[in-house]
Amino acid sequence: MKDPKTLLQVGVIGTVLVALCCFTPVLVILLGVVGLSALTGYLDYVLLPALAVFIGLALYAIQRKRQADACCTPQSTGVKK
Repeated sequence: MKDPKTLLQVGVIGTVLVALCCFTPVLVILLGVVGLSALTGYLDYVLLPALAVFIGLALYAIQRKRQADACCTPQSTGVKK
């Protein structure tokens, strides 16, 4: 994934999904319905690092997008023709 736009989309979508599972009982209810409610004690060990990774990915994509935009736009030198 070298395209900063794709990286940003993955980062934002991943952040929203992990935050939704982290701050609401959606994942706990889903695991209870499936019969895996014993795993709810380990969710903090997975969700919080995943949230940090996706936020970092989104920030990295924003930085790459800014660098790509600055690289490809012509700079004004102040000389008038």
